[in-house]
Amino acid sequence: MTGTTRLRLMAVHAHPSDESGNGAASLAKYAAEGAEVLVVTCTGGERGTVLNPAHPLPAGPAGLGATRARETARASRVLGVAQCWLGYPDSGPAEPLPADGFSGADLTAATGRLVRLIRSFRPHVVTTHEGEGVHPHPDHLMAHRVTAAAFTAAGDRAAHPGAGPPWQPLKLYYGHASHPARSTALHLALRRRGATLPYTPPPGEPVHQPHLTTRVPCAEYFPRRDRALLAHASQVDPYGPWFAVPTTVQQEVWPTEDYTLARSLVPVELPEHDLFAGITTTGDITAPAAPAPHRESALTTP
Repeated sequence: MTGTTRLRLMAVHAHPSDESGNGAASLAKYAAEGAEVLVVTCTGGERGTVLNPAHPLPAGPAGLGATRARETARASRVLGVAQCWLGYPDSGPAEPLPADGFSGADLTAATGRLVRLIRSFRPHVVTTHEGEGVHPHPDHLMAHRVTAAAFTAAGDRAAHPGAGPPWQPLKLYYGHASHPARSTALHLALRRRGATLPYTPPPGEPVHQPHLTTRVPCAEYFPRRDRALLAHASQVDPYGPWFAVPTTVQQEVWPTEDYTLARSLVPVELPEHDLFAGITTTGDITAPAAPAPHRESALTTP
């Protein structure tokens, strides 16, 4: 990272704990190196499930929402990042989905909320869930749609004129908390070490390997990621699959967090090892006067 202006990274996630389970070590790394990092949590997680059998059950959705707000605040402090809420209710795990949940929100209205946050924070890089989602929850898919739309709209003076002066982020990434190549490498590493049980990937891992363009070395921040996960005590079982592989093994076998570069308005050379690659700040980068054509890499998710 170079220049005189602090680089800014915004990570958009659907639920509390997503920030700690998907890209947390990267967030901690960039924050420690001096970047401004903001996590946007789209929902309060109030219709979720208590996944830690040792955690007491909160009293109804309101109690669970309050619990997860406290957990998110603790995890954010561990990671050294700022955090804010997009303000939608969780859609929950059950069908039919509730009418007031984030997954059923008006796309234009939800995009406008995120555009306001982007124009206020002015990130150079935005990350979010991939299109299919590591866990294909409808709220994850909605977070993907809203973020992709807001990435473009934030720099368009004609879009959401009441949401503040335009600001165009320069790069959009989709994060991959887990994927087949990583899981296979960890499984084989445990077998070589004489593990009696195979490593079981987290539920919902994609069947097909995503196209990874960017691998951020951040192994030294894996312990901080683990502490942030454990801060979400209602959702994370310390004896569950997230901790099935010792941190030291993960640091040796797969020392990166992995992303797909979906859009770039600056020249890129792939593969990358830095979310800010190609971005040099010598003063604040301003948005274009209109959504004129940008030099953009022709990158898509497979």
